[in-house]
Amino acid sequence: MSLIGGAPHAVQWVKPLVALLAIINPLGIVPFYLALTEGFNAAQRRRTIITCATSSFLVIAISALLGTRILQFFSISLASFQVGAGLLLLITAIGMLNAAPTALRSTPEEMDEASASQSIAVVPLTVPLLTGPATISTVIVYADRNRHWPGLLVLVFYGVVAALVIALCFRAAESIASLVGKTGINIMTRLMGLLIAALSVELMSDGLIKLFPGLGH
Repeated sequence: MSLIGGAPHAVQWVKPLVALLAIINPLGIVPFYLALTEGFNAAQRRRTIITCATSSFLVIAISALLGTRILQFFSISLASFQVGAGLLLLITAIGMLNAAPTALRSTPEEMDEASASQSIAVVPLTVPLLTGPATISTVIVYADRNRHWPGLLVLVFYGVVAALVIALCFRAAESIASLVGKTGINIMTRLMGLLIAALSVELMSDGLIKLFPGLGH
C-alpha cells in the first residue's frame, strides 16, 4: 500500500497525517504544557513553543528519512517491527482511553528533573510527551511503505504540519484550557485513543500475516 498511490487516492494521502496527529495529540498535552511552563514569562513561553515545534519536526523527519535504514542496520524485519509498534500503540491507546499519559510518555522522575532544570521544551514536552516511541514507530512503518523520495518528502511535510499544529495549540493553550476545560480535553484524548487503537490492530494484523502467511487464508 502506497502513500501516494492506490485507491481511494485521497485516503492514502490523509491517513498517515490523521494517524500522526492523533498519536501526537497536542490538545492532550496542553495541561502538561501549562503546568510545566507555570511562572514563565511571555518570551520564555515563546521560546519553549518554538523549540517544541522544531524538535518535533526533527524527530519526525529523521524517523522518516533514516528509520528504515536503522532497522536494516540492526537486521530487524518490518513485520517484526510492525507487531512491536502495534503493541506499543495499543498501550498508548489504552492510556489515552483512560485520559491519562502512559508510562511510555513520561515518568515522574523525568517530569521533576525537567522542571528543576527548566529544560522542558525538549524533555519531556517533545520527547516523550509529543513525539515518543509510538510516533517514531508509526512514521517508520509508513516510511517503509514509501521508500521513494516523493513519499518520504510527503512524510517530512507532515512533520511540518504537525509542528505547526503543536505551535498553534501551545500558543492558544490558556484559551483552550479555559474554553474546553479538562473534561473537553479528556474527551478529545479518548477519541484519539480510539483512532490509535484501530491503527494498532491494523499494524499488528499486517505484521502477523507477513510473519505467518497461513493466517491470511
